[in-house]
Amino acid sequence: MPTFSTEYHSLHYVTKGNSNKPPLLLLHGFLGSHQDFAEIVDILSQHFYCILPDLPGHGGTRSHPNSYTFPKTAESLLALLRHLCISKTHLLGYSMGGRLALYLVCKFPDYFLRVMLESASPGLRTAEERKERRERDGAIAHQITTTPLPAFLTQWYRNPLFASLQNHPNAYATMYHRRKNNSFSELAQALQGLGAGQQPSLWQSLTDTAWPLLLLVGALDPKFVAISSDMITLAADNPFIEQVIVKNCGHNIHLESPIKYARIISLFLSDTA
Repeated sequence: MPTFSTEYHSLHYVTKGNSNKPPLLLLHGFLGSHQDFAEIVDILSQHFYCILPDLPGHGGTRSHPNSYTFPKTAESLLALLRHLCISKTHLLGYSMGGRLALYLVCKFPDYFLRVMLESASPGLRTAEERKERRERDGAIAHQITTTPLPAFLTQWYRNPLFASLQNHPNAYATMYHRRKNNSFSELAQALQGLGAGQQPSLWQSLTDTAWPLLLLVGALDPKFVAISSDMITLAADNPFIEQVIVKNCGHNIHLESPIKYARIISLFLSDTA
């Protein structure tokens, strides 16, 4: 697996597909790695040059102290694109990766073509909400470093947000096994640096969107159905924003229904692929 070093991170990443195809940068969620997209990348790489980094705190990526931030992570990801001679790319992010993807496209729009956010949010609206979230994430980070990782994972996935995953025992078992390869200390730092409490509110930026944006949510994930509906309402003047609600899925659509997921992504990108 290649490694690309920047001032802040040593990024582990994989690429799949023909580099002459349209590029697609895929950003995984908290506790994950590039392997989270294994079930869909075989399909997408037939039409796109897929770039899959391990985000800071996850997988094989390692970070310098104080580098678990949105600006420094964005800088490293843009440096990776330049290293791969990619001036513009499509962008797909899930959950934490979706929040980072929205940050990237709002701050550096010239790098991106079409944007897809799965189960993602523009952030918390108020400073007080962000402060409360930072305190909660700090407590969870402490739990990560003081609890055996298998026990933490079992407790984490009892969150109602992930309830529908239990309907897919094979996918759940594969995901659970992959997550055990992460580092305790790295995960804790990633949560404290890249959690929703550290994300600037990007709600107002949605009113200025000029790029095609797809919001993917599972019908069994009412929290993010509501968030994405609010995003649609706020960005109503953007004729290129779409919401797709996937039946019988929760927060992890790419794991629960990978073939349908890949088909939706491919269709959304088909105009420029």
